[in-house]
Amino acid sequence: MQIVGCDFHPQWQQVSFLDQETGEYREAKLVNGDGEAERFYRSLSPGALVGIESCGNAQWFIDLLGSLGHTVWVGDAAKIRASYVRKQKTDRRDADHILKLLVEDRFPRLWTPSAKQRDLRQLLIHRHKLVEIRTRVKNGLQHLAMNRGVQKQSRLWSVRGRAELEKLPLEGWSARRREDLLELMKGLDQQIKELDEAVVQAAREDAKAELLMSQPGVGPITAMAFVLTIGDVSRFEYSGKVASYLGLIPSEYTSGGKRKLGAISKQGNRFMRQLLVEAAQTACRLDEGFRKQYQARCHHKPKAVAKVAAARRLAVRLYWMLRLNKRYPEIAHIESSSGVPLAIHGRDVE
Repeated sequence: MQIVGCDFHPQWQQVSFLDQETGEYREAKLVNGDGEAERFYRSLSPGALVGIESCGNAQWFIDLLGSLGHTVWVGDAAKIRASYVRKQKTDRRDADHILKLLVEDRFPRLWTPSAKQRDLRQLLIHRHKLVEIRTRVKNGLQHLAMNRGVQKQSRLWSVRGRAELEKLPLEGWSARRREDLLELMKGLDQQIKELDEAVVQAAREDAKAELLMSQPGVGPITAMAFVLTIGDVSRFEYSGKVASYLGLIPSEYTSGGKRKLGAISKQGNRFMRQLLVEAAQTACRLDEGFRKQYQARCHHKPKAVAKVAAARRLAVRLYWMLRLNKRYPEIAHIESSSGVPLAIHGRDVE
């Protein structure tokens, strides 16, 4: 079998190649742009195993290897680096180390989404970025209004508020700025509306997302994002690992019998954490169990801490809904009848 350890960079890559049948070993630095890298992989026999670290802007390379019939493993970059004890870090050493992990069957392989899942992720990310741009546009319009003594906050976007904004006595570039920002917001509203409809349609066609939307506070965007982020739920042994995967567990420093917990690790999908925190606040208004726990925690903890705790509980709830394939009423009944949450100290209660 032919095995390749690849230290990938956008412009070029360093590879270490081993043919297990002949014992041939060689190293090479390949340029991506002039076709040198593609020619190298075409020269390999179909079915070669190629290992790379997880990194951005490498999807074209993964697709290329797949079209050539090779197997691609994407590894956890942090775990790969942690398994390398030498202080010296070079591209040649990195490629050799990846090859060594592949040969010794110690490569920390990551789950990779399908092409359809990647495309749906782009839908959610594109909508999220447009919403961020619209928020900046709205902030600019609020600034213009407040400079003229108009402080309507969210009411500025009502029909009456928009009419008052358009009638403000602005001159010169201030008037031009108002005109351009209003035009931008109009276009963004239309684009976001179309993307919202696409997300709703995708959620209706996905059985897992439709299941999660039975939980109060969870809409199509949060449901689709959770399904696309978690993927195959069976790869998580218990809900504590899901919370860790999403960066919703506290950082920990334990040594010599002393234990210190810090803020949440944030070692996960930031977009998913943001959606969970937003959805958890809605769940606290609509779900009595969430509301009671949130209010009780607010008595002795800051509200920000209570919100994150609610987001973690919501992630656990959604995990169990997928794992047990049960809708919200059944899951809530299991919790109420047992008298305990679905997760205790990170280990689940079946």
